[in-house]
Amino acid sequence: MKIEIMAVGGYDEVGRNMTAVKIGEEVVLLDMGWNLEKVLMHFGQYDPRRHSLQDMIEVGAYPDYQYMGSWIDKVKAILISHAHLDHISAIPKLAGVFPNAEIIGTPFAMEVLKESLKQEPNPIPNKIFVMKAGSKKKVGKNFNVEFIHVTHSTPDSVMIALKTPAGTVLYTGDWKLDNQPILGKRTNMQKLKKLGEEGVKVLIADTVRIERESKTPSESMVREMLKDVLWGVQNQENAIFVTTFASHIARLKTIKDLGEKMGRKVIFLGRSMDMYINAANRAGIVDLTKGAEIYGRRKGIERALKQVMKHQSKYLVVITGHQGEPHSVLDRISRKELPFTFDEWDTLIFSSEIIPAPVNQANRAELERRLKPSKVRMFKDIHVSGHAAREDHRDLLKVVHPEHYIPFHGDIRKLASATNLAKDMGYQLGKSVHLLQNGQKIEIN
Repeated sequence: MKIEIMAVGGYDEVGRNMTAVKIGEEVVLLDMGWNLEKVLMHFGQYDPRRHSLQDMIEVGAYPDYQYMGSWIDKVKAILISHAHLDHISAIPKLAGVFPNAEIIGTPFAMEVLKESLKQEPNPIPNKIFVMKAGSKKKVGKNFNVEFIHVTHSTPDSVMIALKTPAGTVLYTGDWKLDNQPILGKRTNMQKLKKLGEEGVKVLIADTVRIERESKTPSESMVREMLKDVLWGVQNQENAIFVTTFASHIARLKTIKDLGEKMGRKVIFLGRSMDMYINAANRAGIVDLTKGAEIYGRRKGIERALKQVMKHQSKYLVVITGHQGEPHSVLDRISRKELPFTFDEWDTLIFSSEIIPAPVNQANRAELERRLKPSKVRMFKDIHVSGHAAREDHRDLLKVVHPEHYIPFHGDIRKLASATNLAKDMGYQLGKSVHLLQNGQKIEIN
C-alpha cells in the first residue's frame, strides 16, 4: 500500500492551507483555510452572504478542491490543526463539498469554527467532533489519528500524526518550540521523539519563518518587552492602546495582567476580540472576561471609547487593526470614524509584526500615515513569532528524522529554503525531500 499526498492549498503562498492524504480508497484533509490577502485585495471585507464558494475559489482566497478530482468522494475526515483563519476559514463554505467528512479539531478551534458558522447563510452537513491534544481517533479503515500538543501563537494547537498501513505521516500545522510558554504546556517533544523512534514515513512542515537563521524566541520574552514599554515610559496621565492578534490568547492575557498591575481597567474592542476571547473561555483555556470589558459591536465600541476619551489614565485599551485592516477598530479611529482622537504623549503599541504580504504592508503604511499627524507615540514590533525559525526546523528534523520531507505553508522562496536545509542534513531533492505546488501530488511507497 502507498501513501498519496496532494497539495491542495498553501504550497504557493502563506495561507489557504489544505493538504489531502490518500491511503487505498480513503482520504483525509489536513486543514481548510483561506488566503486573507486575496480576500482583502478583491473584496476589502468578507461578506458571507454575498461571496459564494465559487467567488472565493476564483479569486484564489480558498483552496481549489477541484484539483482533487476522484478523491473528492473519498474524503472521510477534515482534521484541523488550530484556530487560525488560514487553517479553518474555508470550512463554512467548502466543507459541504465533502458531506460525509467529519470535522475534527481541538476545543478552542471548534469553538472558533462554531462562531464562524453562525455568520454563514447556509449550514454545513458535516458533523463536528471535538478532540483534545493527546487523544487518538480511528478514521475509516486506514487512518489512526493522534493529536500532539504544540506551541504556537494561538492555544490548543496540535501536530497531527496519521498512522496508516503504509507508514506514519506527521503534519505540523503551525508550530514553534517554546520552552517557556505563557499559556499551556511546552511542545510535546517526548511524543515527537517516540514517533521518530517508531519511524515517520513523511513529515509535512510549516515554513512561514524558516528563512530566519535563528531559533524563534519564547512568548515569555514579549511579556518583558511589553512590561518595559508599559511601565518604563512616561504615560501615567495619557491614553494607552495596544493592538495585536485577537487569536493570540496568551498575548491578550499578558496585556491584561500588566494593565491591571498598572491599576488600569482593561477594555478589549473589536469583533474578533470578542469572538476569540469568548471561545477561549468556553473551551476552558482561560477566562479573560473577569474584570475586563469586551465590546464587539459598533455601539458598544463607541460607548467605551467615549468613556476612555474622558478618563484616559484609567484604561488600557486592546484593539484590532495592527495590520491596518480595513474596518478594524484602529483603522476607524485613524479615519475619525469612531469617537476617540490620539494626542501627543498617548501610547500606541503594535504587539505584532506585519504579515509579509503586499496588501498588509500597504494597509499598514497607510494607517501609520494617517496616525502620524496626531503625534501619538508608536512602539512597533513588540512581538515574537508563533512560527519556527530555521534552527527549530533543524531540531525537528533531527528528532523526527522522517524518510521523506515535504515543506508547505510558504511561497517558493520559503519552500526552497526548507529544501536547502533538508539537503544540508542529508536529504536528496526528488528522492527524500519533495517540493510541491498547489494542485500537484506525490506517491510515496
